[in-house]
Amino acid sequence: MHLDVLNRIENALARKREKIKVPYSRFDLAVLEALERRGYLESVARKGKGVKKIIEIKLKYANGDPAIVGLKFISRPSRRVYIGYQDLRKSHSGYGHFILSTPSGVKDGYQARKEKVGGELLFEVW
Repeated sequence: MHLDVLNRIENALARKREKIKVPYSRFDLAVLEALERRGYLESVARKGKGVKKIIEIKLKYANGDPAIVGLKFISRPSRRVYIGYQDLRKSHSGYGHFILSTPSGVKDGYQARKEKVGGELLFEVW
């Protein structure tokens, strides 16, 4: 679940880790690739074969400070939040991003507005 992966990233950033490994899932990989496109992670790579697949994440730091300052989980398994592209707003005055699960894949708020597609609002990152 992407919530577990994001918690692991937060904890690793707090401990100043360089890279972490998490269990593989296609959805988690898509979420991590969206974060990499927006510059919050240095690199994301799938490793292994068969049931031993993992995702190796290289964390990003700028002058010793983590690139991810904060995360806010919006959708949870107990409460799903859906939003249309017209209702998407800027996160943290343009310094953050919303990550959505859309019918055409995992996208950030900027891409979703550009492609005019809405979906499940997963989390906010800044």
